[in-house]
Amino acid sequence: MRDVMDEVLAVWRNGGTAGVATVVRTIKSAPRTAGAAMVVAPDGTVAGSVSGGCVEAAVYELAGEVARNGYPQFQRYGITDDDAFAVGLTCGGIIDIFAEPVSRSTFPQLEAIADDIAAHRPTAVATVITHPDPQRVGRRLVIGESTVDGTLGSARADAAVADDARGLLGAGRTDVLTYGPDGERQGEGMEVFVASHAPRPRMLVFGAIDFAAALTRQAALLGYRITVCDARPVFATPARFPAADEVVVDWPDRYLRGQVAAGTLDERTAICVLTHDPKFDVPVLEVALRLSKVGYVGAMGSRPTHLDRLARLREAGLTESQLDRLSSPIGLDLGARTPEETAVSIIGEIIARRWGGGGRPLTEIDGRIHHEASRTATSTGLDVR
Repeated sequence: MRDVMDEVLAVWRNGGTAGVATVVRTIKSAPRTAGAAMVVAPDGTVAGSVSGGCVEAAVYELAGEVARNGYPQFQRYGITDDDAFAVGLTCGGIIDIFAEPVSRSTFPQLEAIADDIAAHRPTAVATVITHPDPQRVGRRLVIGESTVDGTLGSARADAAVADDARGLLGAGRTDVLTYGPDGERQGEGMEVFVASHAPRPRMLVFGAIDFAAALTRQAALLGYRITVCDARPVFATPARFPAADEVVVDWPDRYLRGQVAAGTLDERTAICVLTHDPKFDVPVLEVALRLSKVGYVGAMGSRPTHLDRLARLREAGLTESQLDRLSSPIGLDLGARTPEETAVSIIGEIIARRWGGGGRPLTEIDGRIHHEASRTATSTGLDVR
């Protein structure tokens, strides 16, 4: 709905009811991704798109129908349907559409969500799209950094979905989650579409080495927007880092200072220094460790390298509290040897820092598997993945 928020809000503020059809899932080839939406206003005007033209007419009728009768509907369009060619989705893909009436009464939180999006405050909207009980279809939760508004019909379902939605939100992912009718994690029957409205968290990787290439592949799975930076143009090439969103040739500390000045870093940002060279890593760590609103700073190196690095950083004027924020040697103790294994250990430490996990085997721990946000994570914003 983010793409058509202005049009939906115009109807909402005027007291009308809009029909909003959203792509909640795509299978195989599909023109639009999950989250794409179409809105049909009371006067019949339309904004947005769900298929780039393929099934627009059919979805337009569906959105208008739900706005008139007040009942949300789930509909699948694709080549497996008898009328696939009638609606025009001949690309071989399948799209699942959830259409719902949106008004002040059906969606009272809409304006607050729009305000959160405009202010870059992470917000997720979880909506029941299929359920054995038709009365539960269309119910929603609005999940913020520390708040939950609405209900899906039971406390158990609310708790499970809010927990999982925060995970998707932090990764910047929009997805359909499946549960039992009352929110059972191992069950089936209830599908919940979670629309995440948050900028993707950033990961800055300094050092264009093989370990960096492996780390970018792991970080991409978690939804990070990844930058690889190195001052050596022969190594810092997009071809060597296909999973990165950008590859920058610059001195690491100069690039980081520029990002700080531009205001592009926040509490979810992870900074990983893999250069192994004091002339690169000490200056960039000096900048990174002075940043109070960065979620993670780690540096690769042996223990002797780590001790030498600390001495150099102390000479540069960093305090012990600032040095305590440095994860070095970087990663969890997994016994990792290869670049790929090391990347897993680094990502594991970032996740543990985010949620307050200890990195121990779950078989050794009693109680809940999913951690509540730790005080450290809460204070730095890391409870929102």
